[in-house]
Amino acid sequence: MPRHASLRPYQLRSEQLPAVLLCPYPSLRSVFQNVCIPVYRLSTGGIPVYRLRNLDALEANLSKRAKVVSLPRKYVQKIDPYRPAAEQIASSIKLAVLEMSLKPGQIISETEIGNVYGASRTPVREAFTWLRDQGLIVTYPSRGNFVSRLSIPQIKGAQFARESLEVSIAELLCDEGLSGETVHEIEANLASQDEMLKSGNGTAFRTLDDNFHLALADAVGHPRICDIIQKEKAYLDRLRVLSLTSMDHIAELVKDHRNIFDAIQSGDKPAARQHVRLHLRRVLSTLSELFEAHREYFDDY
Repeated sequence: MPRHASLRPYQLRSEQLPAVLLCPYPSLRSVFQNVCIPVYRLSTGGIPVYRLRNLDALEANLSKRAKVVSLPRKYVQKIDPYRPAAEQIASSIKLAVLEMSLKPGQIISETEIGNVYGASRTPVREAFTWLRDQGLIVTYPSRGNFVSRLSIPQIKGAQFARESLEVSIAELLCDEGLSGETVHEIEANLASQDEMLKSGNGTAFRTLDDNFHLALADAVGHPRICDIIQKEKAYLDRLRVLSLTSMDHIAELVKDHRNIFDAIQSGDKPAARQHVRLHLRRVLSTLSELFEAHREYFDDY
């Protein structure tokens, strides 16, 4: 029998603190760390003692940190000690950049980000290196790090690469057909898009749009294709956030999805090719208008 087997894993103690937990089992300690604070001065016999966190205070602290770099609270989460900190920070900052919560041209400090996420300099620097490689931030000597501005040449290049790849995907699927599982997934996705249009709430469209295109890419059976599409799409995502403000425009994109799916289902290559090209070129049709409305977000070219 283990030395502490007679102890209850959540045994309450009242010594000096009102709500203290005694945890003899190592396997349970990771659970406690999310909602408790270790109280070392009360620990005895090698058994850690925990005090319940004030969860309202924890939430308020994270919200306060988020305001340091003008981030919505949803982008600032407690770092999971069992996953690489750099990966978590980079993922959160990437999402904030792509969703335009961090604006193009906005300065972003390693020190501030470290304070916001409660992380040391090393993982923050690793996260910034990754974000720099992805083209999401740029570093100017003696000036600092900035969220990268939108680049019209990059946008046009990414759209060309994505169109070339997705046209090939549609043509291949016209020849090989879709599995029953993929058909079911896409039909459910299109039904959700229809419901989104009826509700008039377009905020869910970006996720549905992404999932539609990734379902087609997955159906080809080459994992790297999805990675390539995701990388090229990153150059277009911020432009898409600026353009998806009209439900009429979203309705056109939903109709495009239905046309692409129907053409692939019927094996009609010319129609599939035409609908994919029309769909992916719509973002370029808004480029000049968005450039005029948001010049401060774009690089000079």
